[in-house]
Formats: sequence, structure tokens, C-alpha cells
Amino acid sequence: MINSAMTVREVAVELPQSTRLFEKLKIDYCCGGNRPLTEACAEIGLEVGEVIGMLESVSESEPKAHGAIDFQKLPLSQLIAHILNTHHAFTKQEMARLELLSKKVISVHGENHPELHKVGAWFDTLCADLKPHMFKEEQILFPYILGLVQADSQNRPAPFAPFGTVNNPIRMMMMEHEAAGEILRDLRTMTSNYTTPADGCISYRTLYEALEAFERDLHQHIHLENNILFPRAIELEARMTA
Repeated sequence: MINSAMTVREVAVELPQSTRLFEKLKIDYCCGGNRPLTEACAEIGLEVGEVIGMLESVSESEPKAHGAIDFQKLPLSQLIAHILNTHHAFTKQEMARLELLSKKVISVHGENHPELHKVGAWFDTLCADLKPHMFKEEQILFPYILGLVQADSQNRPAPFAPFGTVNNPIRMMMMEHEAAGEILRDLRTMTSNYTTPADGCISYRTLYEALEAFERDLHQHIHLENNILFPRAIELEARMTA
């Protein structure tokens, strides 16, 4: 049962449907997931009781669909596969598409809407950060976690960790997630919540809609890593090395 003593992360893990409400209310459930729900509500000017009421309504009106994925119980190997096949794949595809689309929109509307130049520059920065970030996850962190899973299933010791402990790369990944979250917040502010101006063309509207969808997916992506994958990997390694 949802209560005011829970963190945003705990709510998002226990009630996956809550992430849609958090997106609507602009409550950070990925990078800021460790904050108490009370604090997060106060930041947006709402009483925690009011938000809990909304969450209860979401729970009743959107019961967990039959066959929906319970990420908290999903085997780590399958969780990693989901992150790679769903979120890493989407991020890579959309970065390539939106880098080109943003340049097109800037070339047409940049003179009348100078904020577009900042939007383009910040999105380029976000992409430049995310590409090596995902590479490190795919080549270093995720293979190590999969190695832990395999060793555990075979009753073998934990594999050698060249970085000392999984806590170290996870700490770095979470810092990079926080930096990405800051850029997403700046992009939303620059675009007035992705509102297309009256003189914006179809490409302009498409860009803002796609950037907002990119934001939603990255929030869910970071949520699955920060709030579910990483804590479970830390717990697994600690149990195997105790």
C-alpha cells in the first residue's frame, strides 16, 4: 500500500503504473527516485495526500495488465536484455534521427526562434554523453552482472571485478544519469514544455513531439537501471562475496 513514508523509487517499483502519473506531474522518479514522496510532492506544490489519492486512483483504474512484465521479479539476464533491446535500441535510433531533424528545423526557424540553437546544442551534448555511457554499460557493466548471474547459478565464486566492486561503475553510471536528467530538464524549460509556436511547421512539431517521447523513454530507461537493475546487482554481488 502506498504511503507518505515511501520514496519515489519505492512507489515506482511497487506500482509501475505510477510512472505515467509521475511524468504528468513532473515528479522525477528516475534520477531523483531516492527522495521521500513527501519532499517530491512539496517541490511541485502538491500535498502528499492528494498525490497518494491520485496514485490509488491509478492503481484502481489501471490494474496491472495480465502478462505485464514485473521488472522487480524478472531474472537479471532478462532485465538486461529488455533494457538493451527496448531502451538502448530506441535511444540509438532516435539520437540519429533527431540530430538530423533538429538541424533541419534550426536551419528553417532558427532566425525567428533563437532558442532552437540552444535546444540543438543541448541535445547534441546529451547524445555525446549517452553514446559512451551506453557503450560502457554494454561492454563492461552489463557483462559483469551477467557473469555474476551465471556464476551464482553454477554455485561458483563471483567473477573477477577489475573495478573492485560493482558499486564503482554503478556509482559512475548513476552520476552520468543525473547529468542526462539535468539536460532533459533544461530542454523542457527551453521548449516551454515542448510547446510548438504558432508559426511552427510540421517538422517543428514533429521534433518537439519526438524530443518529449525521447524524454519519457529515457526516464523509464534510467528508472529500470537506477531503481531495479543496479540495486539487485549490488545485492547479488554482496551475497556472493560475503
